[in-house]
Amino acid sequence: MSKQINIITSSAVPVNIENTDTDQIIPARFLKATSREGFGKNLFRDWRYENDDENQPKKDFPLNDSRYSGNILVAAKNFGCGSSREHAAWAIKDAGFDVVVSSFFADIFKNNSLNNFLLPVTVSEAFLQQIFEAIEKKPATTIEVNLPEQTITVTDADYTGSIKQEKFEINNYKKTCLLNGYDDIDYLLSVKAEIEQFEASRTL
Repeated sequence: MSKQINIITSSAVPVNIENTDTDQIIPARFLKATSREGFGKNLFRDWRYENDDENQPKKDFPLNDSRYSGNILVAAKNFGCGSSREHAAWAIKDAGFDVVVSSFFADIFKNNSLNNFLLPVTVSEAFLQQIFEAIEKKPATTIEVNLPEQTITVTDADYTGSIKQEKFEINNYKKTCLLNGYDDIDYLLSVKAEIEQFEASRTL
């Protein structure tokens, strides 16, 4: 599972359903495991299969549609609402996604994502709708998410939307962690020398 995120250029999988809560992302009956692995196969479980049967995939659901692929998930507004389960971020990351794009994320889901090396990118509602339209018209539409520059760009030559690029916001500390693949402990170790120097200066 990749931790570092820098510049990602990929096609995307669209899930254009507003108010997607964490129970729809990963149903509660799959929360028994304590490790982060294995949740991806149950991502959007109730939307992906008829009668909870893996042998009966719903053909019209994007994750079952061979036209859609990539490590960018494009979601409708108010994504990740509901309970605070961190497993929702685990499931999306384990399914192979590095970025989720939406016009609004629930705060707890957003924080859980950043803590699990999943980049939530917030765009305007107008740009989000243009991205959905572009993917519907051409499923292989390419999108670039540039974390150092904090930009998201539709790079596909066939794209005709009026908004080609937007800036997105991210906490500077979390940005540093994602760029380097650091969790909180890794970050502290990376500045260990500075901490020791500061501590030494305090004892003088």
